[in-house]
Order: sequence, then C-alpha cells, then structure tokens
Amino acid sequence: MARNSYQFGLLAEKIAMIFLRLKGYRILAWRYKNHFGEIDIIAKKSRLIVFVEVKARNSRIVVEEVLRPRQLNRITRSAELFIAENLQFQDHDLRFDFIEVGKNLWPKHQKNFWE
Repeated sequence: MARNSYQFGLLAEKIAMIFLRLKGYRILAWRYKNHFGEIDIIAKKSRLIVFVEVKARNSRIVVEEVLRPRQLNRITRSAELFIAENLQFQDHDLRFDFIEVGKNLWPKHQKNFWE
C-alpha cells in the first residue's frame, strides 16, 4: 500500500506540473531538496517565483489539516536557501502555493496559501 501511495504522490506532482505549465508557469525544479527539507515544485512566471506543495488525496481535503506549521516552516526555509543559491531570482517576488490533486478530481490551485 505504501508503494502505491508513493506512486500516486509522484503522479500528482507530475499532474500539478502539467497544470502549472498550462497556466503559463515554467518549472524550475521538481522535488528540490536541501538540509531543511523538500519543495515539491518550484515554478516561475514573469518575475514571480512560486514554491508549490502538492498533496494527493482520494477526496477533497481541508488544507490546514494536512499542512502543519512545522512543515510550512521547513518549506519556507528551503525556499530561502533556494533563493540564496540562485542569485538571479533575488529580485523576484515570492509566493507559496498549494495544489491538491485527487483521483477523478481537477487539480485545485490555492495561490499564496501562506507567507
């Protein structure tokens, strides 16, 4: 079962990347990792860098129930390190988004989910 959940999670991330590309974003990184944690997708649109957390579920979820403050802090710190490592993006605006992908459900994109 864990293997199937992992595969479903990877598929959800791929669907989210296609979804973002269709909305005009360019994918900069997928599954970006550093010592703070992992960011599922890092995308760019114009002068905006978007750090995206993707969750795969069989039904609609309450985002606040799956993204805890500790996880949001890890993503934020990982994003700060990404910007520090990629100086060309230091003058860009930053945004943190959430995309929910479910079986038989159109992806739900929540922009600027946290700061």
